[in-house]
Amino acid sequence: MAAPARAARWARFAVVGAGATAIDMGAFLALTRSPRAPLWLADVIALFLAAAASYIVNRRVTFAGDWHMRWVYEPAAFVAMALAAGAVDLAVVLVLAGLVGGGGVATLTWVKAAGMAGGALVRSTGYRRRLLRTVREHQMPSAGRPPPPGQLRFSVVVPTYHEAARIGSTIDTLRRALAPITAEGEGGAVEIVVADDGSDDGTVDAARAAGADQVVALPLNRGKGAAVRAGVLAARGRTVAYTDADLAYPPAQLLHLLAEVEAGADMVVGSRRHVETKTLVQARRLRELTGRLFNLLTGLILLGRYRDTQCGLKAFRSDVARALFTRSTVDRFAFDVELFHLAERYRLSLVEVPVELANTEQSSVRVALDALRMVRDLIVLRARVGGRSYDLAPDDARPHAVDARPGAGGPGR
Repeated sequence: MAAPARAARWARFAVVGAGATAIDMGAFLALTRSPRAPLWLADVIALFLAAAASYIVNRRVTFAGDWHMRWVYEPAAFVAMALAAGAVDLAVVLVLAGLVGGGGVATLTWVKAAGMAGGALVRSTGYRRRLLRTVREHQMPSAGRPPPPGQLRFSVVVPTYHEAARIGSTIDTLRRALAPITAEGEGGAVEIVVADDGSDDGTVDAARAAGADQVVALPLNRGKGAAVRAGVLAARGRTVAYTDADLAYPPAQLLHLLAEVEAGADMVVGSRRHVETKTLVQARRLRELTGRLFNLLTGLILLGRYRDTQCGLKAFRSDVARALFTRSTVDRFAFDVELFHLAERYRLSLVEVPVELANTEQSSVRVALDALRMVRDLIVLRARVGGRSYDLAPDDARPHAVDARPGAGGPGR
């Protein structure tokens, strides 16, 4: 959706919200002037008129086709939240009116305003909880699915940038950790794909010399997301994972992610906030703080609640990986959040697993600068999610059992 169209949509939403508020307040004040309408009845009628107007206009005009505003497509959820919010509104109005002993228009106006504020809080909280439950229901893995396509069993993508000094040891360590799969023969074939993000220090040559099965080299530095995307799309495994070149997550954990994908999960993500996660070396306080703040900000984009979106250890079915990475657009560190959003949008199953974390001091992440860039990417990403640019077209390759086409009943409708 183009920027002018998004601006127009949100302008309509603001107008509809103001109109519903005016209906609520206007009807309430008008009815309280009638001797035949007790205070409680005036409030109930006003709430009903405002809720009906808001739902009808937002569904048919403001958010038509916007998957992120799923409440406009769930009448039962809307009614339940409207009743809960209305009950709070009514209770506040009756209590405050009783305390002040009635009053004129000015008094009733602030009494009603307080009731509306309480109702709005309940409504926003309720919608969020409802969306969270819906997303989690879609994210439960299912067994018995046909295997994904691929020439090999497992591909591990390693994004690099100026890693010439250690890429050789990284590849050697990965080989040893993945040896149990390789020992199974042809059916257990593994490949290591190094995806270099425009390094000029010899990383590409060092990776080839160390025996990487594939080396994908971007001509210019574009960001970790771009490197991971290139590596994943070049991978040949039925399961595709990526992990950082510093091996902050001991590579034996890749076997756990592989097992989860082969058990039926579309996407498996490591979580440093999982209750079972073990931290061997603590990250710097500033880096840990910025990570937590960033996770809070992802609530502006993601419907589900996730402990950790930025963990550099993730795995996917190959068909899922291709669907996600052919649609992803973010090149730098916020690309992980985009993957979560696409998983929600396409109703893919997702499993969070604990990780063993050994933070290293050597890192290409510049905490303050990259934190600002990540926030910038979140703002850009949030502007995109309400549009149709992420919808799968009818002729797009799509993962098994995923139908996110507009009008097909999925979140893309």
